[in-house]
Amino acid sequence: MNLRSLPALPHWLVPSSKVRIALTYAWRHGRFPNLRNPTRFSELVQQRKLVDRDPAMTMLANKVAVKSHVRRALGDEWVIDTYWSGATLPDQPHWPYPFILKAAHGCNQNVVCHEPADWDAARQKAIQWTARPYGLWLDEWAYRDIPRGYIVEPFLGERGRLPVDYKIYVFGGIATFVQVHLDRAAHHRWILYDRSWRQISMLGEREQPAPACLHAMMDAAEVMAKGFDFARVDFYEIDGAPKFGEVTFYPGSGLDPFDPPYLDAIIGEHWLAARGETGEPITSGTGAIPATGI
Repeated sequence: MNLRSLPALPHWLVPSSKVRIALTYAWRHGRFPNLRNPTRFSELVQQRKLVDRDPAMTMLANKVAVKSHVRRALGDEWVIDTYWSGATLPDQPHWPYPFILKAAHGCNQNVVCHEPADWDAARQKAIQWTARPYGLWLDEWAYRDIPRGYIVEPFLGERGRLPVDYKIYVFGGIATFVQVHLDRAAHHRWILYDRSWRQISMLGEREQPAPACLHAMMDAAEVMAKGFDFARVDFYEIDGAPKFGEVTFYPGSGLDPFDPPYLDAIIGEHWLAARGETGEPITSGTGAIPATGI
């Protein structure tokens, strides 16, 4: 489910961010979050919304500004080309097809244009993305002060399909999990792997092969997430080479249930350990988390 297609709780109706967050969380998870002493990953995301005001998060979440940082930290070869960026879309594009148009100030706001006939509908859809501040949506503070606008990049998929998205969870500077997103434009689903590439979620799904550049991606994720107790850093593998996607600090806004559900608590242990608030994360003897239960 794309949560950003749903209406938000109006701030004038529910002025308390804590109440808004608790109600939205209860609607999605069927329980209220423990915001004072969170233990689940999904609860820790909600707590971050309330208390974490690190300005570095805003720079890294800005899809335009982050590219300069990636060039300095990782190198030019990691950066996807930018065809255009700006605050006002032109009447007609002056860059080649196919391309992907994204909101520069948020996430899950993008549309692919394969041919000129796609542009008018894409433009009308995209104009709605800048109609209100994205950071007010779901109380994700880091997006609040990013200038509203757009970025256009080449479409990197094959045969009209979006590329596989490798989203790496970094806790305390250690790349710990890889969330693999498949078929995002149609039958979207995701599978979670530990750093040894053992499948630990959606156990009925066919296991996906590890990308050839997995280790390079994990090393790069650790560089990009340096200084944070948790960040998720996303990559693609294009023609065998890794490409940076984005950094996010509120994966799924903490509202996407895990399958199986116990992963929420296990992954939360890693975040708490990175903050120094608990003992060692729950692990097996090989450093991989259990795939069948706790």
